[in-house]
Amino acid sequence: MQNKKDDLKAELLGMKEAVEQALALVVQGKEEEAREVVQNGIAASGLVSDIGKGPALALHGHTTAPTKVPDGSRVTEGVFDGQHMIGADGKQYLVPPNYASKSKLVEGDMMKLAITQEGAFIYKQIGPIDRRRVNCTLEKDEMGMWQATDGVHRWRLLTAAVTYFKGNPGDEVIILVPGATPSKWAAVDNIIAR
Repeated sequence: MQNKKDDLKAELLGMKEAVEQALALVVQGKEEEAREVVQNGIAASGLVSDIGKGPALALHGHTTAPTKVPDGSRVTEGVFDGQHMIGADGKQYLVPPNYASKSKLVEGDMMKLAITQEGAFIYKQIGPIDRRRVNCTLEKDEMGMWQATDGVHRWRLLTAAVTYFKGNPGDEVIILVPGATPSKWAAVDNIIAR
């Protein structure tokens, strides 16, 4: 049993490394290279089969967590990019902003999506990336989109998260970002009114 656990851990660490490399490429504006790194990293890990051939995923008989999935559902796994889940099939799936905000999803988090026969999307976070907290100031950009800045970096924020905490420009915002990789998006941990 321990060997299976060690193998799985090594495979997940390989996937995590691929995701972190891909996030760095996305920050540099190299989206296609990033997608390739993620797909190659996931395929090399051995955790997912049939990359690019739809949502048929095989997980070595290991389940990430007991997740009740309706019969006949299609299941795919992927990586959260700040707004979407990028599936192993290369497709983007919009993650409901309220779910992303409530779950405090961070770029690089691993997710599972079940699409029911009725067309309902059921998301689940299955592998949070290492994260760190950053104290920032809440502001709006020229387009009216929310962002957080620490004076050096700027991160985009989901409007749903800011409105939940009743944030206003100039408020202090505590955000969650990936611990080891740069990111464009951040999750709101809390907002303190000024």
